[in-house]
Amino acid sequence: MKEESVDTATAILASAAVLLRERTFDDISYRALADEVGISERTIYRQYPTRAHLLAALSNWIEETCFPLPPFVTVSDFCAAAHERFRAFDASPAYAYVGARASAISPTLDAAGPAYLTRAIEAMLDVAAPTLNRRDRRRVAASLRYFSSAMFWARLRTGFDLDAAEICDAFDRAVGTVLARLPEATWAEQ
Repeated sequence: MKEESVDTATAILASAAVLLRERTFDDISYRALADEVGISERTIYRQYPTRAHLLAALSNWIEETCFPLPPFVTVSDFCAAAHERFRAFDASPAYAYVGARASAISPTLDAAGPAYLTRAIEAMLDVAAPTLNRRDRRRVAASLRYFSSAMFWARLRTGFDLDAAEICDAFDRAVGTVLARLPEATWAEQ
């Protein structure tokens, strides 16, 4: 029975992603989504009781399937991975905007603790800046996570009409500024 609910949830999210190609998230009703999947509207509500739950789940699903962040160990790997994401966001802006919106308004995102990206950035910092104290490591990780996010991309895309290359430049400057504020003694010997 559990396997069926996972398949149903995935079918709902995949169908919502298909509908995003034709309309905005706000224009996707539970009824239209149920019709697209071939299930009852009630089943949608069982899986996603509110639109915030649907938005968060859809954002996570899109992140995993369309915008997976390539693995990184070093700061330069992290920057290259973020650049790749920004180019992917430019190629599928409707999907990227869902991620940006979900992170901006959804109370259900990251409820289970730090997201994978935050943990990966903290692990990178543990290697790159091993003497950085826990509080500062978390602050830097939060900053780097934001600067590599769909929300950052969306704000620069819509607010300043920048393309992926220009957003990559802004990202590089932001990351450089954040990391330059760390004491020199925190960095590992290369």
